[in-house]
Amino acid sequence: MSALVLDQLLFRWPRQAAPCLDIAHFEVAAGERVFLHGPSGSGKSTLLGLLGGVAVPERGRVALLGEDLVRLPNRARDAFRADHIGFVFQQFNLLPWLSALDNVLLPCTFSARRRARAGRPNEEAARLLTELDLAPELWSKPAALLSVGQQQRVAAARALIGRPEILIADEPTSALDAERQQVFIDLLLNEAAAVGATLLFVSHDIRLAAHFDRVVALAEINRAAVEIEP
Repeated sequence: MSALVLDQLLFRWPRQAAPCLDIAHFEVAAGERVFLHGPSGSGKSTLLGLLGGVAVPERGRVALLGEDLVRLPNRARDAFRADHIGFVFQQFNLLPWLSALDNVLLPCTFSARRRARAGRPNEEAARLLTELDLAPELWSKPAALLSVGQQQRVAAARALIGRPEILIADEPTSALDAERQQVFIDLLLNEAAAVGATLLFVSHDIRLAAHFDRVVALAEINRAAVEIEP
């Protein structure tokens, strides 16, 4: 069974003649842990935006858990993302005025499914923040007052809470030191394994690839990248 399928996907930015993504087919099995890599500007974040339903392709199929996101109206795509996808964004996307704890709890606010799967959401949020080595005295601080590394850990806990079936991480360890980077990778892999979640981990840091079941270079699946090479 496939958790994620891209088929005949084409995406180009407005007023751009050439597409930035042209993918004939890409598939990730349920429970698989995939490391996707490519240099900055190669379209990694754009691809993740399509997988999260934040953007819509010019053509093609983007199917997650058997649901074609392209065919869903905007509100239904938002609801699907909230229910089924844990996203660690490269820019974190925390609400700066909310506390660290309240940011982690946001998925449980927007999704009854994630709230039910979390069990006791406050206790689960506290467990995740503790695992990620964020001191309890920081949990009540507004996200804007946290360091970049601390914000990244809050964003990771927010993605993991409620046991989503698909985890998508965009350069999630870029602001962490080596020790905390390893803690984060271990937690992400352990949480995914505990619930059989599919994990797509995107990074330019190829040193992290050894932790994953499969390694994919974006240039290998993106025909647009091949076409623009000299």
